[in-house]
Amino acid sequence: MLDANLKTQLKAYLEKVTQPFEIVASLDDGAKSQELLGLLQDITSLSDKITLRTDGNDARRPSFSLNRINGNIDLRFAGIPMGHEFTSLVLALLQVGGHPSKTSQDVIEQIKAIEGDYSFETYYSLSCQNCPDVVQALNLMAVLNPNIRHVAIDGALFQDEVEARQVMSVPSIYLNGELFGQGRMGEEEILAKLDTNAGARDAEKLNAKDAFDVLVIGGGPAGAAAAVYSARKGIRTGVAAERFGGQVLDTMSIENFISVKATEGPKLARALEEHVREYDVDIMNLQRASKLIPAATEGGLHTVEFENGAQLKSKTLILSTGARWREMNVPGEAEYKAKGVCFCPHCDGPLFKGKRVAVIGGGNSGVEAAIDLAGIVGHVTLLEFGESMRADAVLQSKLRSLPNVTIHLMAQTTDVLGDGQKVTGLVYKDRTSEELHTVELEGIFVQIGLLPNSDWLKGSVELNRFGEIIVDAKGQTNIPGVFAAGDVTTVPYKQIIIATGDGAKASLSAFDYLIRQG
Repeated sequence: MLDANLKTQLKAYLEKVTQPFEIVASLDDGAKSQELLGLLQDITSLSDKITLRTDGNDARRPSFSLNRINGNIDLRFAGIPMGHEFTSLVLALLQVGGHPSKTSQDVIEQIKAIEGDYSFETYYSLSCQNCPDVVQALNLMAVLNPNIRHVAIDGALFQDEVEARQVMSVPSIYLNGELFGQGRMGEEEILAKLDTNAGARDAEKLNAKDAFDVLVIGGGPAGAAAAVYSARKGIRTGVAAERFGGQVLDTMSIENFISVKATEGPKLARALEEHVREYDVDIMNLQRASKLIPAATEGGLHTVEFENGAQLKSKTLILSTGARWREMNVPGEAEYKAKGVCFCPHCDGPLFKGKRVAVIGGGNSGVEAAIDLAGIVGHVTLLEFGESMRADAVLQSKLRSLPNVTIHLMAQTTDVLGDGQKVTGLVYKDRTSEELHTVELEGIFVQIGLLPNSDWLKGSVELNRFGEIIVDAKGQTNIPGVFAAGDVTTVPYKQIIIATGDGAKASLSAFDYLIRQG
């Protein structure tokens, strides 16, 4: 199952296992069960502290659990955790085997203190780059707290469950049989949903902090670069981010970040955060800014309010809140989001195997999505608003060569249709003839660009008609001491490498401003 190189790497990791444990597999006569058995046999051959049993009685087959000898852990995988989930498997093996997690001690103690009874189920797809964060977080929680159980389920392998629960977006997380959440979550996000008092305690901690010299709002590439450059100047630096990594976390493949030939968004996001943590930077995660109160006088303190009621003050600010997926804003879209309306073809595509889907948008991201989906789904309908697609010629040529793709130009989506539970189709208008057409399908993938995350700044910082923060060549906004960087600004070409440069520039400008203020 595992090639020689992967076995060598895994063997080195498994040498860190200190506590013996067993893998209990539940198998049937199918090919996937034999594939899983081969994987588990490879794993147990690499460590004398891991044993394999094949007498499991789990109803989901193929599946397996990781059990400490005389221990109390309920951690399971239903499916074959390869692809993006192979890292989740390796971490689970190490943590069940006694190797400590790198998670902060505060979070570990909070997990251990949870009381009650929690049975989590996570549906994932092997091509989803957001799913491992959820799987790894819940696995760790199951290792640390006997009140918490977790099973990670490959939605593509257990299609009957996916259909019965109408899972149309991954990761989808169920707690005690009820939908708990969808999308990327780490330990802190999950704890915040379980612990209703966490927000108030968090706000209290933030309110007690002294004023910063530089406070960065946003933890994407621009925010990370700004934090590193500020910290290296030896000034008091803080980063308040809704999620560290920002839009990069939702990026599947990155091949144009100079000096890095190829990487994936979540991997780059982790590297950015690790780099920032090398310096004396106060990182405050899960903080969504809601209001900016500029200093009353130049040289005074700016105040940022957050949704949990907290306030932070700083001599200078760097706004780097990035952008989010642009929505169609048509009837039915909001109602059927994650019920057939999707934004990540890599994550959710496998859930639509053999079905009919539409891709909205004819730029590079839309055409790339249509090409990828065509290899999974039954049929793809691509709708482009303009009279021609905007994607690179090589992508258009590839798309037109596929037999299960239909392309409609001058097509404006007007309605998303559904039966109350899931998407059943869409209506589009032919912009040439003004005729309305209905397309029956099960999934809609929206790929029409980005919107700046600047709603909370209206009335404080000058924005252009697109909602972008207007900045000068130094990243300065119209408010003295308030700078901005990255995709939220008017800087053209929304690229990771440009955002990092913007962040560094804004930080240097903020430092120069502080010096001039004395």
